[in-house]
Amino acid sequence: MPEEPTPDRTRTPEQVVSAAHDRPARSGASSEPERAGTPPALDGPLGPDVPEVSDDQVTSAPASPAAGEAKPVAPQPCSSADTAGGNDVGDTTGGASNDFPAAGASAAAGHSDPPVWSRNAGTAAVVTADPPRWGSKDDRLTAGSGAWLPGQAPGPQHSRSGRQWAPGDPGSAPPVPPRRRRVVYPAGVLPAAGVAGLVAAATVPLDRPGIGWLLAGSVTAVAVGTVHRRAAVRSDTPAERRIRPGRWWAAAALALLAVGTFRAAGWLFVLCVIAAAVCGSLAVVGRPSARGVFHDAIAVPLASAGALAWVYAAQGRRQGSTGARHWRLGTSVVATVVLLAVFVPLLAGADATFAAIVAGLVPRMDAATTTRWIVLFLLAGTATLGALYLLAGPLAPAEAQRAPAKRTLARLEWALPVGALTVLFASFLSAQLVALFGGDDYVQRTAGLTYADYARSGFWQLAAVTLLTPAVILPVLHRATRDSATDRIWLRGLLCTISGLTLVIIASALGRMWTYQQAYGFTVLRLLVGTCELWLGVVYLLVIVAVLRLETAWLPRTTLATAVIALLLLAVANPEALVASENIDRWQRGEDLDVDYLSGLSADIVPVLDRLPAPIRLDLRQRLTHGPDDETWNSWNLARMRAGE
Repeated sequence: MPEEPTPDRTRTPEQVVSAAHDRPARSGASSEPERAGTPPALDGPLGPDVPEVSDDQVTSAPASPAAGEAKPVAPQPCSSADTAGGNDVGDTTGGASNDFPAAGASAAAGHSDPPVWSRNAGTAAVVTADPPRWGSKDDRLTAGSGAWLPGQAPGPQHSRSGRQWAPGDPGSAPPVPPRRRRVVYPAGVLPAAGVAGLVAAATVPLDRPGIGWLLAGSVTAVAVGTVHRRAAVRSDTPAERRIRPGRWWAAAALALLAVGTFRAAGWLFVLCVIAAAVCGSLAVVGRPSARGVFHDAIAVPLASAGALAWVYAAQGRRQGSTGARHWRLGTSVVATVVLLAVFVPLLAGADATFAAIVAGLVPRMDAATTTRWIVLFLLAGTATLGALYLLAGPLAPAEAQRAPAKRTLARLEWALPVGALTVLFASFLSAQLVALFGGDDYVQRTAGLTYADYARSGFWQLAAVTLLTPAVILPVLHRATRDSATDRIWLRGLLCTISGLTLVIIASALGRMWTYQQAYGFTVLRLLVGTCELWLGVVYLLVIVAVLRLETAWLPRTTLATAVIALLLLAVANPEALVASENIDRWQRGEDLDVDYLSGLSADIVPVLDRLPAPIRLDLRQRLTHGPDDETWNSWNLARMRAGE
């Protein structure tokens, strides 16, 4: 058998297709076609010019060729001698021949284009499109990973449709590997998760706000950002397709964690930690995804399980020096811990000053402390893996899969209920104006209540109304038809009217809450509810803007941003100090002072206690401050430090 020609490795599959179609058609069905050369060896499993795609963009190959294309011709059996000596380096089938007896048959059947090598080894077909590439150049799927590799000839497999797939079968599609095998695994994932977990375990005080929360959040953000930035620089993904994390959301998350450094109120910091987790997830997702804002807000926790499988699959594909290097690094860490465990107690026993320093830095070791360390390490490490998993395999953007809205509500269908609700709101506000100008005497004559009891009885109902009204406005805005200018005028007019009336109801609810607190005293819960009502007023202003623009895509994230800003402003205002100050003002006007309630607040109220008599002030300070042995370096807090001075 003559020696096969050396393949031209400089030609891409696209050039092969172009060259095949540029050849002039030969007349005569019996003419012998030119011998097709050996397929060019591709750079990697699928070639250098194949674009990367995200998980949401992966689709299966078409089940049959389009009309007008040359149908693939199955290779004819060849001799064992041809099979043994005909494969090039780029052919990984191990048994496919480079001879094409089917080419002549194809030409004889009337096909003018000679066969061109396709991505499926052993199949002579005209290549029309390149399938997507899975992974990057330094993170290829291997034959031992359990997934099909383009360019190889695996055994019969089943596609997602359930049909058995084999190379050369035009009626079946190759199986799509799971997401954990398609997402690129950048360098430094496990070290970043380990560092974040260790710092969180060593610094986070679970029982109180402290500077340790900010330190752990900062280290986690730096670790995730460093790995992602290095991977983006080394990646061959086009710059316009790289994910850009939300820097403003990341800054908001760190600002919320910093509240624990300055404020001692536990309930306030719990809200800040929850909001920081949401902001961190939005920072990782970056641009709005096709799965919606609620999914984006908790995307990192949802991706944690997939991230663990992703790391496990990637470690299974890595062989050789990489695994040995990881083992050596782990051995070095263990040796460091052992050395410190031996020598630190010896040196602490040799010097009392050094022993005091060690005692301040190293917490007491007991079962509760060990459990806390393990839980924090696992939570922080898993969250870091989930963030890196989302950054390496970003979700599809909302613009890519946004379907046109189904506007099926005709004008009469939505205008009737919205108009009735508008008339109802207007009637209620008219009664409110009569009661407002009539004062306490009018309320006592009509309702048999004092004005304070009247205000107290209606606040929660009005708060429920303000929460339920967006459930009417937003679906109508999304589903109502806008075919004509008249439809748009009616839509803007009615929805803006009901939004404006709801703003007046919010003002009425706030007025009732103020009257209620003036009569019965100020509490943290009442202040928090009033703050929520103010925030709802801002949300309704945003809804009015959305109605005027007839566009709501920007509204969900903007609403979350206003909630984060409101929480930060509340933390800056020192809510517990405001409550204590107002109650002290009432006491100075002759009202009762609930000392037990004040003692249940945090050290944030210490600066406003100077107006109280010395016995009450000293008793409250003693009940609010922690003992000196109760504080550690990672639980340092400015408010508690000032209270203990």
